Amino acid sequence: MTVLDHVQPPAPLLAVRELSLRYATGKLALADFGLEVHAGELLVVLGGNGSGKTTLLRCITRALTPSAGQVWVNGVDMCRLSGEGLRRKRLDIATIGQQPCLVRRRSVLANVALGSLGRHQTFWTALGGLPANELALAREYLAEVGLVELAHQRAGTLSGGQAQRVAIARALAQRPKLLLADEPVASLDPEATHEVMRLLRRLAHEDGLAVLCVLHQVDLALGYADRVVGM
Repeated sequence: MTVLDHVQPPAPLLAVRELSLRYATGKLALADFGLEVHAGELLVVLGGNGSGKTTLLRCITRALTPSAGQVWVNGVDMCRLSGEGLRRKRLDIATIGQQPCLVRRRSVLANVALGSLGRHQTFWTALGGLPANELALAREYLAEVGLVELAHQRAGTLSGGQAQRVAIARALAQRPKLLLADEPVASLDPEATHEVMRLLRRLAHEDGLAVLCVLHQVDLALGYADRVVGM
């Protein structure tokens, strides 16, 4: 037996174990579902409408409480948390959806900095103020998604692809370990679609994020994912 035989593989950053969710109506949305995502990996979940993809993501963030199972994020079971402990752990998880949900009247830079507010609970931030250091960091995140030249432009003037990349920069401002992307290219044209998918892959491979992306396009999954899981 060699020394290498004793080397343990790294633990997954996200581990979903035997996850089930049954609604009060009796409908079973998830049944004993499981997956793992490692840091530095882009995993795509494929499935049709109604297969439970979005429900899975909402269980991971604990927007929904599973009926059974475990959701381990960086060694902590989200299903055992509540109150302030849950709020703090959610800072490890950033999400982007089909729509970027930007504040159209505010600048691109301000929209990115909004992603940092979960770490700042002050009277100033409660009124919508943004810490100066977070604005400086927001510019770096905009550079990472290739849009720093638009920092002072109003978010409402952006194209669909640009807006989604700003939403990704806003997610990065949260400084997460896990990025959840729910159909992030559903409303984008082909060119913008590939820009966003290349960016998600780079964030995993170069920045070391664990990225879980929900899609329904098989070609995109096969073209960009490190692994694909079906639902």
